[in-house]
Amino acid sequence: MQRESHLTNAALLARRQAAVPRGVGHAHTIFAARAENAEVFDVEGRRYVDFAGGIAVLNTGHRHPAVIEAVKAQLDRYTHTCFQVLAYEPYVELAERLNALAPGDFPKKTILLTTGAEAVENAIKIARAATGRPGLIAFGGGYHGRTLLTLGLTGKVAPYKIGFGPFPGDVFHAVYPNAARDITVDDSIESIEAIFRNDIEARRVAAIIIEPVQGEGGFNVAPAELFQRLRTLCDQHGILLIADEIQTGAGRTGTWYAVSQSGVAPDLITLAKSMAGGFPLSAVTGRAEVMDAPAPGGLGGTYAGSPVGCAAALAVLDVFEQENLLQRSRDLGNRLRAGLQAMAQRHRCIGDVRGLGAMIAIELCKAGDLDQPDAELARRIAAEAAARGLILLTCGTSGNVIRILVPLTASDAVIDEGLAILADCLNELAA
Repeated sequence: MQRESHLTNAALLARRQAAVPRGVGHAHTIFAARAENAEVFDVEGRRYVDFAGGIAVLNTGHRHPAVIEAVKAQLDRYTHTCFQVLAYEPYVELAERLNALAPGDFPKKTILLTTGAEAVENAIKIARAATGRPGLIAFGGGYHGRTLLTLGLTGKVAPYKIGFGPFPGDVFHAVYPNAARDITVDDSIESIEAIFRNDIEARRVAAIIIEPVQGEGGFNVAPAELFQRLRTLCDQHGILLIADEIQTGAGRTGTWYAVSQSGVAPDLITLAKSMAGGFPLSAVTGRAEVMDAPAPGGLGGTYAGSPVGCAAALAVLDVFEQENLLQRSRDLGNRLRAGLQAMAQRHRCIGDVRGLGAMIAIELCKAGDLDQPDAELARRIAAEAAARGLILLTCGTSGNVIRILVPLTASDAVIDEGLAILADCLNELAA
């Protein structure tokens, strides 16, 4: 690809630093000019394999033809009316299809919104309206957004919470299981019981919110047993169970919702990121009687459920069916896991390979000791990979986890190319 006129990454970075506040971080000093499926081209004409997927937004790849066609067709009809003023059929159809996809043998309803944080905020509003209770329990290491309420739920201080407190009250954090560190489901449940004993009585707790796989927290996977025991605990105390599927949802883990693999039906599910193939859209789906708790006017938003986003999301659902992307997610996950485990056998710095479906990560540490996280190595590998043409992201409470969120539509050849670049980086930089 030819470079974009006179533009360079360095010149654009200088303009960015002058015009954009430093609080908006950047993983790479690269400016995109064009993208297709799992490949991105920068303004200087350089090609990259994209293992970041816009932070889990592009399960169907950059600019999937069916999504682009649906959006173009919608642009020729109307772009905005505000659903609360003049409703439109794509919103209703998408709600119907999301209701059908959610686990649980009970009637469901869906509200459409714009961002993941907005979905979480509204799930909490709905839970409080339905229960008449204020208390919330989230998990250490969890990530639920950057608004003040969702920051209160988020269980990771740096960089998200520094300087922004105080946060809303009646929010408490339980322990998330971590097999690599011998933190068990028993430990998690006991931490919730301790919250009931020490911080807030169970009858004042509206909801427990949990990611089936922690995203920013390091791709830690919640065992099915945890969801089963949370369901029992919530039913015992009249608490609602919320599955935050913003990063895990839309097929990333091999099922449309990761929680489906536990056999448990949560009361509410939040969804965003990949549901609309790169267009801003989010949703809350839940039990009909719970969703109906807020009074008319209590939910909504000017841009919530954009008709353009709805058209994109409906196309994404069609693509998943037509291209069998749930099976592709499982197959891709196996391919990625095998490649990463082979690297782990050669490098002691890889202390763990974990994930669910195609949501896979490696945790880097010193001398094979997970108690010595190596965030600097993770940073150097991500930078070296970018220099070699592979976009990676780090995560984890210590910043020492490299995660893979490559589009499910990527070819095996592109996947293998990306894994080979990662392997080369490890060979050069790691023990």
